[in-house]
Amino acid sequence: MSAQFEAVQATIQDLEAVAEIFDQYRIFYGQQSDVEQARSFLFDRFEHRESIIFIVRDKGTAAIAGFTQLYPVFSSISMERSLLLNDLYVSEAYRRQGIAQLLLDAAKQYAQSIKAKGLELSTAIDNKQAQRLYERNGYGRDEEYYHYYLSVKGNDAV
Repeated sequence: MSAQFEAVQATIQDLEAVAEIFDQYRIFYGQQSDVEQARSFLFDRFEHRESIIFIVRDKGTAAIAGFTQLYPVFSSISMERSLLLNDLYVSEAYRRQGIAQLLLDAAKQYAQSIKAKGLELSTAIDNKQAQRLYERNGYGRDEEYYHYYLSVKGNDAV
C-alpha cells in the first residue's frame, strides 16, 4: 500500500468534501444525485454525534479517495456496544489501491479503541469482491440469524 494515502476520522470541517463522495456513493447504489441533501444528512450525523466517518485522503491532492461510516448499536444481551459499518465506498479512480483495506483497518482500530464488541456489516449477495475483502479481514458470515427489514415509509430504500 502506498504511503500516498492516509486514513483519518472526518470532522465537520470535512463536510463539503465528504458530502461530495457520499453523493457519489448514493449514485453508485442507484439514487439520484442530491449533494445538498447529502450535506444536510451528514451535518446532522456530525451535529448529533450519531456516526463516525473515516476518510482516506490522497496526500498529494488532498482528495478524498474513499470513506466509511460507522453507527453505534447496542446489545441488550451482552450489554455491549457494537458498530454498524453501514457505508464503505472508494471512488472509481482510486479502486484497487488498498483504500478499502485502509478504511477497514481504521474502523477496526476505532472499534478496539472504544472497547466495542465488534463490527457488523452487510453487503449485496452478488458483491463477491466485497465479500472476499471482508472474509480476508476476519468477518464471518452470519449463519445463525436471519436479518429482516420493515419499511414504514412505504418505499423500499434501506
